[in-house]
Amino acid sequence: MSAVSTNPKLIVAAIAAIVTFSLPLRAQETPSSPVSDLLQQLEQADPTDAKRIDREIKLEWDKSGSAAMDLLLKRGREAMERGDLQIAADHLTALTDHAPGFAEGWHQRASAWFRLGRYGLALSDLEQVLTLNPNHYEALFGMAVILEQLDRPELAYRAYTLVQQIYPHYVEAETALKRLETRVQGQTL
Repeated sequence: MSAVSTNPKLIVAAIAAIVTFSLPLRAQETPSSPVSDLLQQLEQADPTDAKRIDREIKLEWDKSGSAAMDLLLKRGREAMERGDLQIAADHLTALTDHAPGFAEGWHQRASAWFRLGRYGLALSDLEQVLTLNPNHYEALFGMAVILEQLDRPELAYRAYTLVQQIYPHYVEAETALKRLETRVQGQTL
């Protein structure tokens, strides 16, 4: 087990995030926003339509409103694809510094931190994503994956459950819930 998994501050932060984000979703979206409408459709969609709606939501989440910030996001993603994780983190740090209200910048940097094995930084960034966008099911999924890595199956299970509430056909979350079900049975969820 890594030193990160024994850090009580990280676990407390993860618990607080899960409890906070268990509260009513769609807090960030205005009732008439395109993403709010898409999220409602996602809840009711069949598996095929859900994939299309998921892509549309992600396209909306990628809009920073600034060409310069979009370029930093693109450079960060390209660096991650090449495996230049520290360079990706640097680009994405510049993005979060200049556009702290842009949730996707934090999400992508969390991905870089995760791939670098820096779970504490990844959890911190995911918490920021969820503060900005409580409906960001990809961030919730990322948090669940990290919690599972840190051998916190109950918390991971709760996070995966939240993903399923937003996106019922999220296959990886469904698979994870089935995998964890026997580990958490009999424990308070």
